Amino acid sequence: MTTEVLELLCNSMKLERDRGVGELQRVLPTLSENERKRFQIDLLQLISDSESSWETKHGCLLGAKALISYLNLDDEQEAEFAQRIKVVAEKLLTDIEVRVRLAAGEVVGVLCNKLGVVVYQESKEYVLRLIQSNLERQIADDDDGSKYEQIETERLMEKLAGPSQRRNSAEATQIFHDTAGWKNLETSLKCLQAMIEGSGADFQPFVEDELLELIFTTLTHTNRFVRETGYYVCSSLVGCGNMEQDAEGRDSISVVNPIYTYGHEFSKHLATGLADNWSQVRLAASVAARRFLTSLPDDRAREVFYPELLPRMCLNRSFPKQIYSQETWRQITGTAGKDLVEKYISHTVEYYIEATESDNHAVREAACACIAELASKIQHQAVRPFVEKLLTTLLVCFQDDSWPVRDAACLACGNFILCFPDESRSAMPSLYPMFFHNLQDPIPSVRQGAATSLANVVQAYGQEALTVVMEKVTEGLKGVRTQPPESEKYRDMELSQATFGVVKRLRDNDPELHSDKQMYSCGSLAPKMGRGGGCSDHKFKRPSQPWELADGCVYLLSELSQLPDLSRTVFTTLPLVSEACHYHHYTHHVVFLETVCKQLPLFAKGVGKKIFKSLLEEFLDPIFYALECENALTSSAASQCLNQIGTLLGPSILRAKVERHNPKYLNYLDANVFIAPF
Repeated sequence: MTTEVLELLCNSMKLERDRGVGELQRVLPTLSENERKRFQIDLLQLISDSESSWETKHGCLLGAKALISYLNLDDEQEAEFAQRIKVVAEKLLTDIEVRVRLAAGEVVGVLCNKLGVVVYQESKEYVLRLIQSNLERQIADDDDGSKYEQIETERLMEKLAGPSQRRNSAEATQIFHDTAGWKNLETSLKCLQAMIEGSGADFQPFVEDELLELIFTTLTHTNRFVRETGYYVCSSLVGCGNMEQDAEGRDSISVVNPIYTYGHEFSKHLATGLADNWSQVRLAASVAARRFLTSLPDDRAREVFYPELLPRMCLNRSFPKQIYSQETWRQITGTAGKDLVEKYISHTVEYYIEATESDNHAVREAACACIAELASKIQHQAVRPFVEKLLTTLLVCFQDDSWPVRDAACLACGNFILCFPDESRSAMPSLYPMFFHNLQDPIPSVRQGAATSLANVVQAYGQEALTVVMEKVTEGLKGVRTQPPESEKYRDMELSQATFGVVKRLRDNDPELHSDKQMYSCGSLAPKMGRGGGCSDHKFKRPSQPWELADGCVYLLSELSQLPDLSRTVFTTLPLVSEACHYHHYTHHVVFLETVCKQLPLFAKGVGKKIFKSLLEEFLDPIFYALECENALTSSAASQCLNQIGTLLGPSILRAKVERHNPKYLNYLDANVFIAPF
């Protein structure tokens, strides 16, 4: 049985090695002492053979990891196996293959759990030296992994470099410094983490200045993977003190507890990690921060660290893919989240403003969203002293090159205007052009955000703002007639319903529209363009088109229609919307029609059924044009529009209106009832 298991563990395929681990865990409880010892001998022989492949080493380490917990340390032979496998695992911490290094670290960690903290004492000097030497790029003679990485990097640089650049060039050195050779550092840190977790509370006496200085150094490392691993090590460190009562009866905030003794140093570094540009590092710091705060005995002990940690934890709730941070916030603050933000409002505002200057566009976006929360969720008397400073910050973000940041800043400004109209009035001359600029942005969600914010402006300032806004709405809806075709080469083609699909395919495959254009990265870091000037500073943003402003105006009218006092104003403007729907000379007219179809039911609810019925016939031609359109999204929007209007007015009333306007549409209306929308 053990022979078959060993063959699986040494297989070149990972799935087979994993199956071998499962089989070993299944048979270990049933093995006799002699069978277990025989397996130990065979395993040591394979893993010690210099000719063994890395797959064999990896499988043997996984097998040893499963075997260690079953060792009888009172037996001399099994105790010797534990010592020999420890020596082998330490040696393999510098193996060329990263999976072998990781498995070797896990074995050392399991040995700490089985044999006690004595394993850390014996391996401490070697493991910490590995970390220190890799931090300083001093590759030891026995560090095969780092040597191999350096050689491979130099080979790569020779291939990439031109005739004037060779392996000793400054560029090659910098690339090596920032990318390769850190793998041993990362895996050595993971080994240290495994030893800490394996030792548990017994590790507390070994949390000393020298160790913390080394770990804290990794938290400021240039390589983000090293920083990430460093924070996970910190999480394990604070976890080893997370004990209600240790063996000697000391409570959890005793002077030997590293959380209590080094609390402010931990808090300082955790705050840095929670504000890191890279989401993976933020997540690792969030794990450490949660463990750090939950390890403290009560709210009084935690509040000492809130000024540094609370604002960053609060912002990370809004950071993309940070569900973990949302749960951390719930666990730490419970139902007192808003009260704590109010209590530490000055620290919160200071950090939010700092975050808007981050190199990471996602951080800037999250900061704007959190600033909006201050206006809408926190008591006004707590926020009022900071309104001017926050609005000034949002004005800068409103000109960001990243459209999600502009959108978040726009929504935040709308919140502040609605909640603090008097304090915001002085900023309106600067804000109106920005709102209108977003209202015609090429990104649909940005147009929607601007519409929501402008509706808040009208709520805050009444007729004064309504006059300004409706003037822009009228201009935008009338401007559709001036919309040029996207390309001169399509000007002579009649964009009838039958030819729209042909024209769209021609446009989609037009090389001129897709060649030599600005490209953007999907990575976390994005440039901060146009942060000091007006809207014209957005260097990588194409000019808006007239139909996009009209599209934004439809969203704006939809928002205004939900305000009871403005239903009459919206009603008088709807004929302009209908007129704009009849222009089909540009390719994106189907997108505009989709927006109108989606918003018409909202118009109907806003202005009232009786008033809307008098205008319905003006929209029937555009609706049925959209229903027959080849564009699936537009056709689906028209289908749902008819269904919703029929539900609101009554199917018989809608049918009568359609029949009176154009009886030919009845076939499409009847067919739509039996076709589920997309």
